Amino acid sequence: MEFEQGCKIRAEYGKALLSTLSRDLTLRHGKGFSRSNLIYMRLLYRNYQKGQKPSDLLSWSHHVELLRIDDPLERSFYEQQAVFEKWSVPELQRQKKSSLFLRLAAGKDKKDILKLARQGQIIEQPSDILRDPFVFEFLKVSEPYILSETDLETRLCNHLQSFLLELGKGFTFVGRQYRVTLNNTHYRVDLVFYHRILRCFVLIDLKIREIEHQDIGQMNLYLGYFAAEKNTEGDNPPIGIILTRHKDELLVEYATYKMNSQLFVQKYQLYLPDREELRRELELTLREIADGGGE
Repeated sequence: MEFEQGCKIRAEYGKALLSTLSRDLTLRHGKGFSRSNLIYMRLLYRNYQKGQKPSDLLSWSHHVELLRIDDPLERSFYEQQAVFEKWSVPELQRQKKSSLFLRLAAGKDKKDILKLARQGQIIEQPSDILRDPFVFEFLKVSEPYILSETDLETRLCNHLQSFLLELGKGFTFVGRQYRVTLNNTHYRVDLVFYHRILRCFVLIDLKIREIEHQDIGQMNLYLGYFAAEKNTEGDNPPIGIILTRHKDELLVEYATYKMNSQLFVQKYQLYLPDREELRRELELTLREIADGGGE
């Protein structure tokens, strides 16, 4: 009881001290020294060890958002990524809310998770542009929902800026319902992008049902067409991504057997992921670090 009262007294004293300090600094230096700002200034000091410094490429508002993240690995990732992708504060808020770090960390080993936290997401190979899952909560589709593939495609194009933010750095929009003609038969790729960093086309097909082996074969056809007919000098082989609500891992494994390694089947969802579930998975992977197995 005495300990609890002591903590309460110290807390009240600290609160009063910050309020007094806020008034004094405001009188002396003007705006910017509210009690709330002083709290975050103290957090900034405590979270950056000697020899470290916060990025001068980010605003104070960016750093306030970052300081609200308790986990240092997660905070480091968002700081690096905000600098690398030049996120605005609302974009940073959206990526935090969508648990981008936890989604990118899913399925990675300990070494890759630490690298992700220290450097952000570095785009070096096709698999680096994937999310697990992709999240389209910005479409604001309420559940229960019934969308056709055309409806989903239209909504994504109507929210192209948010869609590009979810896809990540380097994507430029080429077109929708991109026509592919073979022997006078017309096919259409739902969405076509060009990736400036990987220097290749990225073809996306949307599926609202379970994936079937024919869908994979069709995407492989599109990849062959773009490689032969659309690539120009300097372009790398195209990437194909089939986005589906339901993914049968075994079917995908067999349907892609010895097939193009640039073809991916990824899940998407129309609501924010369960953050706590993702965090439990991450903590399970990182537990060995706490046991002395980390770098």
